[in-house]
Amino acid sequence: MLKKTLAMTAVLATAWLAGPLAAQTTDFPNKPVRIVVPFPPGGATDITARVVAEKLSTKWGQPVVIDNKAGAGGNVGSDLVAKSAPDGYNIVLGVTGSHSINISLYKKMPYHPLNDFEPLTQATIYPNAIVVNPQVPANTLPELIALLKKEPGKFSYGSDGNGTASHLGMEILKARSNVQLTHIPYKGSTPMITDLLGGTLMVGVTGLPAVQQHLKAGKLKMIAITTPQRAPGAPDYKTVAEQGFANFNAAPWAGFFAPKGTPKSVVDKLALDLADALKQADVAQKMNDLGSTVVGNKPDEFRQFVTRQIEMWAEGVKISGATVD
Repeated sequence: MLKKTLAMTAVLATAWLAGPLAAQTTDFPNKPVRIVVPFPPGGATDITARVVAEKLSTKWGQPVVIDNKAGAGGNVGSDLVAKSAPDGYNIVLGVTGSHSINISLYKKMPYHPLNDFEPLTQATIYPNAIVVNPQVPANTLPELIALLKKEPGKFSYGSDGNGTASHLGMEILKARSNVQLTHIPYKGSTPMITDLLGGTLMVGVTGLPAVQQHLKAGKLKMIAITTPQRAPGAPDYKTVAEQGFANFNAAPWAGFFAPKGTPKSVVDKLALDLADALKQADVAQKMNDLGSTVVGNKPDEFRQFVTRQIEMWAEGVKISGATVD
């Protein structure tokens, strides 16, 4: 009799403890949700978060607040969410740096991009573009590689900065093509593009949206983009992969993550609603206008993608020798 009583007490206690959690997950969200953007306002990541937040707020009938927490290549904002309560009310729009490059680039990381998060869905991917000044006698990637091998050490390339996707992607390509090309890190795309246009720099790598107008005006020449497929908004630009480097993929991306331990029901709802918001026609068009392609995959697919990205960018960091204390 005593055993039965104890067993029943245990069952009731378990049900009582599970009750509040079940209520939290079945009526999620029942209060404002925060999306942390680990960069300043105004950039592509911030715009993506705000467009999605508007759709979620309408769907949920709850405020979805954007909180810009910039610093350390995305680490500051990402760490904030990693250490938040795992209830789905704080998520982060992570990027290539914060969730695939930095784990190899930084000597000390405050979080692990997979072990401390629940991947929800990949939001977007967009190409970096390898471009040249019109004076360079090359119009394709094979022609550029042939030129670099013919005149080793003559040319330099500019990137958005040390340890960025533009820098590491080019280092991977250099290693695979066995060419000499000195790296010049810039503080963002603007000063690099100025030097490209002025002819003091002959080769550059940066996000496609930053150079589109100059390509259309004939002030720069496109060599290749770094996504595995051609960009929907720019179908004439050939990829690195189709110009002799099968499966090459060194493209920046953004995706949503929740803290590790967030209940599966909440993860599933967030993933589904985020993907639904991303795939709405006006959102997809907005992303396309920014030079990005919407993805909106499932959590398991996104986890697999991030795993591969960590491995790939580790190769780039090793080749480049880049490191941040």
